[in-house]
Amino acid sequence: MCGYGCFGLFLEDKHVSAVAQSCNYHAQAIHHIRHLLTTDLVQMLACSLILSRIDYCNAVLHGAPSGTIHKLQRVQSNATRIVYQTPRRSHAYPLLKKLHWLPVEQRISYKLVLLTFKIQQTSAPAYLSQHIRAYSETRSLRSSDVPLLHVPFRQTTIGKRSFSCAAPTTWNSLPASVINCDTLSVFKSRLKTHLFIFGYS
Repeated sequence: MCGYGCFGLFLEDKHVSAVAQSCNYHAQAIHHIRHLLTTDLVQMLACSLILSRIDYCNAVLHGAPSGTIHKLQRVQSNATRIVYQTPRRSHAYPLLKKLHWLPVEQRISYKLVLLTFKIQQTSAPAYLSQHIRAYSETRSLRSSDVPLLHVPFRQTTIGKRSFSCAAPTTWNSLPASVINCDTLSVFKSRLKTHLFIFGYS
């Protein structure tokens, strides 16, 4: 099991490195023509060519080692510096906050929780919905009207990163004002606000 886990982490890190390399290629291309473009246009290019690659299937990176996540964070930070034409070593978080971009770790949580919300609303896709079930214990530390999810016991780190464990754990960590939302649009808005505050606190 340990050998499989180490090999899985190796493949994951290799995948993230490939994504980072692709993003850096596009970032360099944007950097070359930055002086010809408006800030709004550069921001649009960064979202479509860089952030879209960072976000693609990023829910599988939930619980990944910090070094792996940091590779993608460096890419996003570099993109913000290009948008605002600041020096390479300037602090990126104030720029990220100004752009209203969630940091990479919060973007991963956003995707995972959003998928969990959609599964509860539509029960689709079935291969994931079968791993989600409501918390049904008689004693609860939170109000019974808060739709918590059951978190299965997992002993290994890899087990805790599985969807059946990571999704309900992340869901249950959200405030009631977020998970009690009835509509997707309100849920997305409140979720982003919560993660934004958490990411920059």
